[in-house]
Amino acid sequence: MAEGVFVIDDNRGGFSGRIMASMVITSIVAASGGLIFGYDIGISRGVTTMEPFLKRFFPSVLRKMQAADRNVYCIFDSEVLTSFTSSLYIAGFAASLVAGRLTRSLGRKATMILGGCTFFVGAALNGATVNIALLFIGRILLGFGVGFTNQATPVYLSEMAPSKWHGAFNTGFNFMIGTGVVAANALNYGSARLEWGWRLSLGLAVVPALIMTLGALFISDTPSSLVERGKLEEAERALRRARGVDTDIGDELNTLIKSSEAIKAANEETFKTIFERQYRPHLVMSIAIPFFQQLTGINVIVFYAPILFQTVGFGSDSALMASLILCTVNLFSILVSTGIVDRCGRRILFIQGGTQMFLCQVAVACVMGSQIGSSGTGTIPKSYAILVLVLMCLYAARFGWSWCPLTWLIPSHEIFPLKIRPTGQSISIAVSFVFTFILTQTFLVILCHFKFGIFLFYAGWILVMTLFVVIFLPETKRIPLESVNTIWENHWYWKRFVKGGSAMVLPKQMD
Repeated sequence: MAEGVFVIDDNRGGFSGRIMASMVITSIVAASGGLIFGYDIGISRGVTTMEPFLKRFFPSVLRKMQAADRNVYCIFDSEVLTSFTSSLYIAGFAASLVAGRLTRSLGRKATMILGGCTFFVGAALNGATVNIALLFIGRILLGFGVGFTNQATPVYLSEMAPSKWHGAFNTGFNFMIGTGVVAANALNYGSARLEWGWRLSLGLAVVPALIMTLGALFISDTPSSLVERGKLEEAERALRRARGVDTDIGDELNTLIKSSEAIKAANEETFKTIFERQYRPHLVMSIAIPFFQQLTGINVIVFYAPILFQTVGFGSDSALMASLILCTVNLFSILVSTGIVDRCGRRILFIQGGTQMFLCQVAVACVMGSQIGSSGTGTIPKSYAILVLVLMCLYAARFGWSWCPLTWLIPSHEIFPLKIRPTGQSISIAVSFVFTFILTQTFLVILCHFKFGIFLFYAGWILVMTLFVVIFLPETKRIPLESVNTIWENHWYWKRFVKGGSAMVLPKQMD
């Protein structure tokens, strides 16, 4: 075994299955794009419970918190407060609409750098803000940064990984998101007692932005992207670094070139191409998978975890600690997914994760309904508050090894032929941002009106999406690029759209 080489049995199509240590390091650097997304998720949910932050920007919420006669479900019901959280996601949606074109024209690496720089400026503005206008401007710039990196990073990881290990490599992005969330929650817990702690939490978002941006400067773009932009010599050097200097990369490089030429010969794809009949299953999945992920309720639960834990009886500091525990459990569950996603397959993880999340949501609704009631004026004993935390941790763990990594993995590489992949990915990310915005903007209002029934609301959607997977999602594990259309041709329902169509089947790429 050559030094610095991990030998993996993945020689389908005659391509080397070796994974170089340098490629692993490169992928880790690229995956750090998830840090900025995770850090923002964790920070925004923590500072919204800090009294100095609320006193400065949202005094009406603070007054409701301190009122003697209050409905615990409605304390944080403020459209301006929810706009602080959700504004990032409408900006991310706008960025995702152009991010697909940027990844094609500028490359995956350049798009990640652009996202990191934009996020850095937004973080600096938020940390130094003196009024609510600057707070929202910074938040919007953070959204643009996240929109660019969330488009480019999963594509980068998918194109660098052998098809046998797509799942493991892509979970690196989710792991970095989880790491960012944990780091942010730990910082929130430590800074909550400081009068200027909210400023420290918001401003230190520049750190993960610097880590990702500086790291991206020292990695190469993917061979696929370099070939696509006509940089054949650079593509050959990048492919040789990924596969090893003593590896024959001629066949693989020729395949990349032929794939690129096939797309150009078929003319540059337009946005409307994906709406053709033969791409109906691809379009449906690019919308359905991120849509259903948002309706698991995970993002609003993650964003508003401290608020939820205060609702069920934890104090401010205890709520931040409970939130830290919750996101730590989620982080370790993502590690579990790294080891099982390429062994168990996608469908079984979707189905078992959905079933267990459904049971956890129903259980939380029962506990809160029996202890707090629908009036919101009841109190919950400490033992039941801890039970809610345990159930939420079980829920987060089930999400962490199923819908969390698979929502990024499947649309990034496993269901789209190369011709429509950038468009499909842009749609998928845009849908995710749109529904994240809608749910974060409406969650506190829904909590106020639905009360404990909000968990039954999400449980109902989890049941629907699990049945959708059972009926309509084919298994995509270890499907090489040149065979991506066969999963639809052999499906009992989708074959009526794909068979006989003109969907391009391209030669093998980066297996």
